[in-house]
This record gives sequence, C-alpha cells and structure tokens, in this order.
Amino acid sequence: MSNDFNFVCSSARLRRELSARNLLRAKEHASELTYGEIPSVIYNEGENDCHGNFLRESYRRICATPAWRKRLDKVYTGSRFVPRQMERRRAELDCCNSSDALLMNVFCYPGVLARNSVRSILGVDRRAIMEFGFRPYTPLNRNGIDRTEIDLRIGDVLIEAKLIEADFQSAQLPLLQRYRDFESVFDVESLSVRRGMVASYQLVRGVLAAVALNCSYCVLCDQRRPDLIEEWYRIMRAIPSAAIRSQLKVLTWQEIARALSRKQQAFLAEKYGILPS
Repeated sequence: MSNDFNFVCSSARLRRELSARNLLRAKEHASELTYGEIPSVIYNEGENDCHGNFLRESYRRICATPAWRKRLDKVYTGSRFVPRQMERRRAELDCCNSSDALLMNVFCYPGVLARNSVRSILGVDRRAIMEFGFRPYTPLNRNGIDRTEIDLRIGDVLIEAKLIEADFQSAQLPLLQRYRDFESVFDVESLSVRRGMVASYQLVRGVLAAVALNCSYCVLCDQRRPDLIEEWYRIMRAIPSAAIRSQLKVLTWQEIARALSRKQQAFLAEKYGILPS
C-alpha cells in the first residue's frame, strides 16, 4: 500500500489499494466480502452506534438527522456479488469504496463547517445548509425538468464526488440536446463525441444544473486520479463563457483533508490512504 499522496493510479489500482486497507480494518468490524478478484468490504452496523465504514462521530450525526439518514437506505447495486445475498439488504454506503460514504464521513463530522479552513476552500458560509442527494430543477426543452441527483449541495455550491469510478459516464448526444441551455453553455464541437456518445455526461449535466441555479459546481476526487481531473478540465475548456468557468472548480480529497481535524485526517489516511496534500 502506498503512503505517497502523489502516487498516481488507475481506477482498478486504487480499488486494490482500498481493498487491501479495508481488509485490515475489517478484522475489527462487523463485515463481509464480495466475490471477485478485487474483493470489496461490506460493513455491517455494529453495536454502540458503530459502523465500520464511518467515523463514529459522523455516523451518529447521520443517524440523528432524518434527511441524512435516508442516504443509508440507498441500495447496494453489487449485492449479487455478496455471499448469502438473500439474508439481508445491503446498502451502497456500506461498501468500503463508496464515494458517498467518504463524502458523508467528511462533511457530517461535527463542527466541520465551523472550521475556517473548510469554509475557505469551498467558498461557503458557516450557516450553509448541507443537502445530500440534492435534486435540482434543471430546465429541459418544452418546459420539461430534469431532477437527476447531485451528490451534495452546500449553500450555493454543488459537489460531484468521485473515488474509484472509472469515468463520469457517457450519453448519446440527443440526450444532452434535451437540456434547454446545452448549446448556449457549451461549444458542442469542443466536447468529446465518439459514435454519437458524449463523454463525461455527469459533468455536463452538473454544469447545466449549476448554471440554472446560479451556483458554483465543484468536482471532488482523489489526487491519485489525474485522469478524472483531466476529464473535468476537458469539459471546462468546452465552455466559452469566462463567467461560467469562474464558477467551476476541482478539489481533491487530499486538499480537503488538510483542512480537517486530526481525527478525521487519521481516519482518511488509514481507511483510504488519503493524506493531506
């Protein structure tokens, strides 16, 4: 396992890193493993408000906040790879690779927005409301509305969080042309289109949601994944408006870690190999 925060790796290699770290952690927490060459640890809720995939302080605050607790019910799509899959229902945030779980570990920790360093790096107010799984009203043609989920809204900042995901998904060009502001925000010829498929569909959709809401849009990913960072820069280069580009940014988990408490930093280092940059 690498302890170098400048270590560059692919999605698969980072998944191996997280698998190795969590196999060690799983010895002390209720958990099970998925089938496969790179097993994922699926944590179970333990005793005394303990869950192996979360910092205890973050988990308690999640459970005590009804709107946040709903995220714990998000279904784990890889359940077919878990032994005795019919015995119980697994959730997405039980998986050691979940970017949503990482996001909530960071931002649900008590007092996180009271830290000047966190507010400064995000550009948010101390009283900003956090909404996980935010569903914006993004206008489509013919007065339609798209309410596809954004990982987190903090005040006027929309956040797309990534960890081991291979990319930002692709979609057919006509699907994006349904958005009212698509061609006014993007130089379509500058987007990466292959065989009618537009790369980084999630980012295009997120930018359009931010423009419609007059919000900033931030991509949060691992410093060890420069491929994802470059994909985001490609999308930004396809936006002619300097005013819109000024509302877009990328942050890494390592940069966020630098602004957090020592307890959070230790947790991120042990479980994810994320060290303050």
